[in-house]
Amino acid sequence: MEPLHGTQQRASLQYGSRSNLFECFLYLPRKLVENKIKSVFILKNFACSQSEKRPYRFKFRHNRLVTGEVEYMHQDYTFIPIKNEKDEVEHICVTAVDTTDAAIYKRMHKEALDSLAEASQCDGLTGAFNRRFLEESIAKEFGRAHRYGGIMSLVMLDIDHFMLINDSHGHLAGDEVLRAATRRLNSMERLTDTLGRYGGEGFCILLPETTLEGAQAYAERIRCTIEEAEIAFGTSTIHETISIGVAQHHNEMTRHEELINAADDALYRAKNSDRNCVRCADLPSFAAVTTHCNGL
Repeated sequence: MEPLHGTQQRASLQYGSRSNLFECFLYLPRKLVENKIKSVFILKNFACSQSEKRPYRFKFRHNRLVTGEVEYMHQDYTFIPIKNEKDEVEHICVTAVDTTDAAIYKRMHKEALDSLAEASQCDGLTGAFNRRFLEESIAKEFGRAHRYGGIMSLVMLDIDHFMLINDSHGHLAGDEVLRAATRRLNSMERLTDTLGRYGGEGFCILLPETTLEGAQAYAERIRCTIEEAEIAFGTSTIHETISIGVAQHHNEMTRHEELINAADDALYRAKNSDRNCVRCADLPSFAAVTTHCNGL
């Protein structure tokens, strides 16, 4: 490569005959490469460019047998000054090290870690968040609401007569009922909500910035959606209903477990009355409210 001079700054390399670098590799980001070359001439020192920032500059084919993962060789570069006897930089040597394997293995490692992180947060059967992640989310939102005076509500629900479904149609049918319920709950979930499987046939939905009345209306929509759905399993069609308990955070609560217990108590009352209904926990200034489906 030749030194850069004035407005005619050029970078050249020996490419068969003496050719301009950017004419040999038309796709190169000229400004970026020229700035890198300038720094070598000015500082008279090495300059590096790593593949983490940009996978490649030169479209060289890699030597991997399996080529579907990446198209071109990932490269780390070193711009090396070639000096004369007067310690002046006359040329620059560019070395490119193939880092394709390292880049692919690093990506695979990251994907494996991401997969493990997701597995540690999600229920294996339904894909909803698991109980640990759910309780951590409730505790975090409870602390925020309690400290800054916000509002939040919690919805807890159980699939009615779930053991009867298992006994009548088999445990695989019960698994499909849980997955179908999760899909419907996900379809109604807002971006700010957190849905989790609390255990067995039970689910819990965290509703930030939602009053008891709003949570009750939301829970009733869920109840109706589940009741109206049909689940095909083999030659059978399964209908399910759910019982729901709803509670809202209030200032008399000091721990997030109190909110969970309030929603759980409301759920218990729903299951021990008509089932297929929504029951709300009492607030200090609220009377308990119950909604039932018609005819049940």
